[in-house]
Amino acid sequence: MLDFGFDKLALIGAVALIVIGPEKLPRVARTVGTLLGKAQRYVADVKAEVNRSIELEELQKMKTQFQTAVNDVEQSVRQEVDSATQALNQTWGDVSGEGASYESGLPAPQPEYRHPKKNWRLKRGATPLWFKQKAGVRRHTQSGAARVARFRPPGTRT
Repeated sequence: MLDFGFDKLALIGAVALIVIGPEKLPRVARTVGTLLGKAQRYVADVKAEVNRSIELEELQKMKTQFQTAVNDVEQSVRQEVDSATQALNQTWGDVSGEGASYESGLPAPQPEYRHPKKNWRLKRGATPLWFKQKAGVRRHTQSGAARVARFRPPGTRT
């Protein structure tokens, strides 16, 4: 860029004072200052945009490198799992003696669940009567009207 020393700035100021005049010089100096400030901000914005684009390109390169590394790891894990599955199939076939492979990857189906058919009435009958009374378990079925009549306060029965 241009190299302005103190002597050159003083010469420019003296020429501007003679050409523009002392009345208009402060207004022109303010205008020149604001324009220089805007130019500096514009240059700073352009630099920031260039830096952002460079960083974006670097991030995209890192993303592609990371993606290739992930794909390589995935392939190696998949190969190891496949080789382990093949070894398991071979071992399973040798142990079973049938020569059948363990292709499905699932164990043999379990028998269907059957409820033990426990008699809950029998279990309930084994509970002592004193415990049922304390816990408030009803022993007899009673209609609502009979329950109201049973628990009605004395002297109000009709």
